[in-house]
Amino acid sequence: MNAFEIIAENKIREAIENGELDNLSLSGQPLELDDGQFVPLHLRLSQKILKNAGFLPTVLQLKKEILQLSERLAEASDEAVRESIKRRLFEKTLRHDVLMDSERSAS
Repeated sequence: MNAFEIIAENKIREAIENGELDNLSLSGQPLELDDGQFVPLHLRLSQKILKNAGFLPTVLQLKKEILQLSERLAEASDEAVRESIKRRLFEKTLRHDVLMDSERSAS
């Protein structure tokens, strides 16, 4: 974290502790960030079509599968089933991490 991030985090923490953020409008409601404002203009239409078709990018699909496997692991009681889930969870996590590393190095 750089100095500006640390200062900002401290200011936010102080405001929360002092109750300055308690009565904000729309408090507790989800933010609508799905308007595509952060997507480059030339990619918006294609991303909207893919989203409407239910397509998830590979990294997000892997995150979803990792979460589902984690939940199944927490519920499983049979040791053979747990080991199978752990193996698949490890494989998905490894693949996710490799994809993330390749995206970072490409940037």
